[in-house]
Amino acid sequence: MSRTPPPRTPRASKKSPAKTAAPRASRRMGREAVREMFTRLRELNPHPTTELEFSSPFELLVAVTLSAQATDVGVNKATRRLFPVANTAAGILALGEAGLKPYIATIGLFNAKARNVIATCAILVEKYGGQVPADRDALEALPGVGRKTANVVLNTAFGQPTMAVDTHIFRVSNRTGLAPGKDVRAVEDGLLKVIPDAFLQDAHHWLILHGRYVCKARKPDCPQCVIRDLCHYRDKTAA
Repeated sequence: MSRTPPPRTPRASKKSPAKTAAPRASRRMGREAVREMFTRLRELNPHPTTELEFSSPFELLVAVTLSAQATDVGVNKATRRLFPVANTAAGILALGEAGLKPYIATIGLFNAKARNVIATCAILVEKYGGQVPADRDALEALPGVGRKTANVVLNTAFGQPTMAVDTHIFRVSNRTGLAPGKDVRAVEDGLLKVIPDAFLQDAHHWLILHGRYVCKARKPDCPQCVIRDLCHYRDKTAA
C-alpha cells in the first residue's frame, strides 16, 4: 500500500531578503529627519565604501558575485589568493572552472559560483573586450548577476547613484521608517525617492554599515545609535 507523500514546503528564493520580514516602524520618517539622519552618518564616516577588497571594476564584479550568501570577510580571504594569480576576465577564463574552484572552495555555493564566474568571463571577453560594462541591462544579463549586484557595481565602480538593497538595508529601512516596503524593490524605490541627492551616492554604504554594526538583526544597539532619536522603531533596546 503506497502512501501519499506530504506536501513539499516551497523553498524561499535566494535572491529575496524580504522573505524574513524586518519589523515595520510605526510611521515613516519625515523629510527633515531623513536629511538629519544622513548628515549624522556622513559626519561619522565621510568617505564610506564597500568592505570587499578590489582594485578594478572586474575584481569588484567577481567579489560581489562571490559574496551572495557569504560574508565579506570570507570573500576577501578567497580573493586575496585568487586575484594575484588571475584578476582579469581572460585570466580567470584561462583557469577554467576546475582551476578556479580551489581558490573559492571556502565560500558557500562555490560550485555554482565558479560556473557563473567562468561564464561571465567568457561573455566579457567575447562581447566587451574583457571590460565590465557600466550598463544595468548588460550587467544583469551576466550569469549570476541580479539587480542587487548590478547596483553595487554601478554605484561603487562607476559612481552611479544606485541603491543596492541587501538584508541590512532592507532591515534598517523598515525599522527606522526611512523607506518601509514589503520587498527589496519597494524599499529600493522608496530610498531613491526620499534620500536627498547630496547623500545618494554614499547612502548605500552608510546604510549597510549601520545595519551590520549598529542596527543588527537580533538585537539592535540602540544606545550607541546616532539616529536613535530620529528612528521610529517601536522596540528600541535599552542596553
